[in-house]
Amino acid sequence: MQALRRVLSSRTIQPKSLFIDHRVIRQFPKQKKLVARFASSTARPSTSHSKFLRWSLGGVFCVSAFTVAVFYAPAVRAEALTEGGSQAQPSFLRLDEVRKHGRNAEQKWITKDNKVYNITDWIPGHPGGEVILRAVGGPVDQYWNIFTIHKKQEVYDILDNFYIGEVDPRDLVDGKVPVEHVDDPFKNDPKRDDRLIVHSARPFNAETPGEGLNPFITPDDLFYVRQHMWVPEVDEAKHSLVIELADGEEKDYTLDDIKRKFGEVTVTATLQCSGNRRKHMTEEARSTNGLQWEGGAISNAEWTGVRLRDILEDAGVQVDDLPEDIKHVQFVGAEAYGASIPVDKAVDKLGDVLLAYKMNDKPLALDHGYPLRLLVPGNVAARSVKWINRIRMSDEESPSQWQRRDYKCFGPNVSGNPDWDSAPAIQETPVQSAITSLRDITPHSPQDSKLLQVYGLEEDSIAVEGYSFAGGGRKIIRVDVSADNGRNWHQAELLPNISKGAKAWAWTRWRWVIPRGQAGRCFVVKAVDEAYNTQPGEYEANYNFRGNLTSSWHRVGYRAKRL
Repeated sequence: MQALRRVLSSRTIQPKSLFIDHRVIRQFPKQKKLVARFASSTARPSTSHSKFLRWSLGGVFCVSAFTVAVFYAPAVRAEALTEGGSQAQPSFLRLDEVRKHGRNAEQKWITKDNKVYNITDWIPGHPGGEVILRAVGGPVDQYWNIFTIHKKQEVYDILDNFYIGEVDPRDLVDGKVPVEHVDDPFKNDPKRDDRLIVHSARPFNAETPGEGLNPFITPDDLFYVRQHMWVPEVDEAKHSLVIELADGEEKDYTLDDIKRKFGEVTVTATLQCSGNRRKHMTEEARSTNGLQWEGGAISNAEWTGVRLRDILEDAGVQVDDLPEDIKHVQFVGAEAYGASIPVDKAVDKLGDVLLAYKMNDKPLALDHGYPLRLLVPGNVAARSVKWINRIRMSDEESPSQWQRRDYKCFGPNVSGNPDWDSAPAIQETPVQSAITSLRDITPHSPQDSKLLQVYGLEEDSIAVEGYSFAGGGRKIIRVDVSADNGRNWHQAELLPNISKGAKAWAWTRWRWVIPRGQAGRCFVVKAVDEAYNTQPGEYEANYNFRGNLTSSWHRVGYRAKRL
């Protein structure tokens, strides 16, 4: 791969050429698909070549296909053809005509504001993959309101080179494309449980309520939901997974292939959003960017599927003797979400990375990746890609914004527009704990009386419960609880659980009961893992403007009630 990169980057390709020296293909026969991909994007200056090589030869989407429009606008504009094949002249176009140039048409059109664009030649290089096909034949505006990364001048300049006309004024309402012509990307989202605590409706993001955080296994309908986009339309019978090797060769697997060819494995694992408890950092330190999750962007389930290691080996990856140029495994979902993990984690015999198709012994719910998702236990949930349909072996991380930008942490002094490349992407998560239940109990209640007897108490008391969790499969060995804001500490009982997997991938539930007379006005919890990592006491020292990985002591106020 490195040799191919050097050869291609050293060659001078004429701007209007659509061919590449065939000696390159003969020299690298196994990489012919990557060479062809390079050849199809060579109508650009040499500065674009390096960008293409960095993105495409790493096994990812070809962003620099866009740059051809900026540097060679006349040539590209000439290729923006109508259905009949003649060059389109700027004109007024009816919306009925735009709709004819949808997903199944040879030439694909969109509208942006009141302008019409033929983006047929744009689609192969679109970084979001074929998700753009949802918009063809209609307006792209609503999608760009979701993918705000498009809202910058360089993208507008690129799109302008595919301009073919204006929407006919007769089709406009108050000077705009009418709403009924805007496809709703969320129209197929599933119905959700009303008990979920919703932070955004579109895309849907909601945390698990307290009643769902108390059981060891989170009920499916109360499992927290983190969506970056809409839930894609999927058909289990047609869904397939493509594995792209480092040399560009590909191997396809149907869901039936996956279930039939590989041994089934069940792993108990907790998934936690990197923004879990972000609101606590905002309240205790400073304002943070992102959804203001409290303590419920975390849930635990049993996941069933096949080992990623097994299917990679079947596809031709030497999992026990990895080539030096494979450093990362990239994943893409049907809605174009992308992420990656280090290859060592992907093929680790004890890593328990799965391609999962069941959750709590039932088929995955739509919100959680049906029909197939990745499970990367011990890592931040952002790496467990849902609706997975493509895997790439690469020498680079995924180029997606969710790998290169969103899920990173910076120092307390950094804000605004940081050097995103200066910080690594979040993978494993730090030790964490939270209080999920704080309730008064009395010996006058038969149910409470049984609990009090377990702890040898006979007076009115307070039962405190919660979760603790550490990334990387590290076991929780101790949970410390204070009833007086951290002045005095006691050890909570670690509740038993039955977990499946090579390491401690699941959270540990804990409980502590204290007589009411000994309680102050603030309860605090902190956990310790088997490496003796523990949670920081304050928030400011660990502040980061994205509010990621908030893990400082969790405090909950208490006011005694008359029983």
